[in-house]
Amino acid sequence: MMLPQEVIRRKRNGEGLSRELVKEFIEGLTKGTVSEGQVAAFAMAVFFKGMSREEAVGLTLAMRDSGTILHWDLPGPVVDKHSSGGIGDNVSLMLAPMLAACGFYVPMISGRGLGHTGGTLDKLDSIPGYVSQPDLDLFRKVTREAGCAIIGQTADLAPADKRLYAIRDVTATVESVPLITASILSKKLAAGLQHLVLDVKCGSGAFMSSIDKARELAESLVSVANGAGLHTTALITDMDEPLAHCAGNAVEVENAVAFLTGRQDARLKDVVVALGVELLESAGLAAPGEAARKLEEALTSGRAAEHFNRMVAALGGPKDFISTAARHMPKAPIVRDVYSDHEGVVQSIDTRFLGMSVIEMGGGRRVATDTINYAVGLTNLLGKTDKVDAKTPIARIHAADEAGFNQAKTLVKAAYRIGHRGSRGPTIIESIRPE
Repeated sequence: MMLPQEVIRRKRNGEGLSRELVKEFIEGLTKGTVSEGQVAAFAMAVFFKGMSREEAVGLTLAMRDSGTILHWDLPGPVVDKHSSGGIGDNVSLMLAPMLAACGFYVPMISGRGLGHTGGTLDKLDSIPGYVSQPDLDLFRKVTREAGCAIIGQTADLAPADKRLYAIRDVTATVESVPLITASILSKKLAAGLQHLVLDVKCGSGAFMSSIDKARELAESLVSVANGAGLHTTALITDMDEPLAHCAGNAVEVENAVAFLTGRQDARLKDVVVALGVELLESAGLAAPGEAARKLEEALTSGRAAEHFNRMVAALGGPKDFISTAARHMPKAPIVRDVYSDHEGVVQSIDTRFLGMSVIEMGGGRRVATDTINYAVGLTNLLGKTDKVDAKTPIARIHAADEAGFNQAKTLVKAAYRIGHRGSRGPTIIESIRPE
């Protein structure tokens, strides 16, 4: 076995690392025989020197192998989706049950909020009783019986990723594309998937604000995932404005219920359907041109809503959640509209400011130990090209108190630029497929 410092030195000098060397280093990380300082030095070396595809595949597989790897014996394909995060991005809540209604099984391992973006687990935690981190036996049972289960990463799955991410978070190495790639894919590979689709966001509300950075991440993810044996495609999608007309936790869950029962935001539906089409076609469950119709039928028939309801109930939530969501979800004591100081149309939105306004009200975390107020958030958000006048609010704020409302109001107003004319680009910017 090579000394950890020799592995670090090789990477620092820009030399390639064999799969065996990477595997040994990650095993040391998992067992605690590689120190925190050595892990930090390794992460910084990767940050500056990068990794080849072969090295990134080796790192991903080594992190996958650090814990339990799930194996499924199910009558349909096992699939998942991952998003790089955005504002009003509650796609997972609708896509998972729609895929289940189309014959897939979706063991979806999701994350909490990161930076200015909301997290799927925080949204689900706003549902009374919902167990977002069950043991693996319950995870398997719910996936089999409901067709989908959206949970958080357990201690059993890719534990090396948890330790490495915690160190990256405090050493300014989070943005490394090879490390992001291995972090995302190690968990997906550990979940025993057969097909994966990725939603890489681009714009003012995304971590990758430029198209070049978003493309770099998407290409890395697709290349490494397929190199590791997981059939994967990606879409680059627009995050220059909120995806749904809301942002928060409880409000996005209610928006998802509305979506599943017939009231859908147009841009949100575009992304949900496009991601679903990728999986249906790559798994061979629909011919080109038929996939979108199958997904639409899953919605209009009510079957997708039934799968969502079954999942919520099986994970401890209300048994009649789809029909009674408004009664169960927490409500903010202050619900008030905010208006622009100008009339015209929405020219641009600094979407990051909208995410920060939710955090300022307590709907996200400044530090990991913060307690979230699930009731606060934004609804009725205007999008680009929407008309603005004295009678049309740009947003409705759901706040816990006056101070939170005033902070959110300032940020929301700062987010919107009103002009005489506006334009909107495509929601689906680009698709990335394996070579």
